[in-house]
Amino acid sequence: MTTKTYQIQIGLKGSKPKIWRRILVPSDLLLSDFHKIIQTTMGWTNSHLHQFIKNRTFYLQRMADDDLWDDLDNVDYSKMKISDLLKKEKDKIIYEYDFGDSWEHDIILEKIEKNGVNEIIPTCLTGKNNCPPEDCGGIWGYSNLLEILKHPEHEEYEEYVEWLGGEFDPKYFDKNEINKMLKTKDFGCYGLF
Repeated sequence: MTTKTYQIQIGLKGSKPKIWRRILVPSDLLLSDFHKIIQTTMGWTNSHLHQFIKNRTFYLQRMADDDLWDDLDNVDYSKMKISDLLKKEKDKIIYEYDFGDSWEHDIILEKIEKNGVNEIIPTCLTGKNNCPPEDCGGIWGYSNLLEILKHPEHEEYEEYVEWLGGEFDPKYFDKNEINKMLKTKDFGCYGLF
């Protein structure tokens, strides 16, 4: 089977305005590498657990002492490829990151390039808006944080600015910076980086 190029949109569910990225990845990319690409393109720090969801739940690997798995229909995805879950245009999966804050992302296969793999993938083509800060309380907490940052006179403003480590621009997005980071990462099977 010839490797194809997938054009995928990643959108953070519930974000207003929408936080999203459009990327190119190879169709035979391992899900474990796809996870790293999502983390890099969205701006997360890979500090929490994650899972993929499509009719069933797909985790990286079961822990030996994890009895919870016995009752759930979970699948170890360590050897799975993105093409195992996204087969045709418009196919969709959910990527959930940080089970406490529950950052859910809609992953949509927008387009399949059948001409083989583009040499510069993974690549971020475009996107919009900054990723929320880690551990800010999910979509609700992020909305609250943004509201407080609009009002420097708010009693919690200074505390939030200090917690953030300075200014935070919710509209910030730089695809060149993202692509530079993608080139420095090791995404396994391609040896491109």
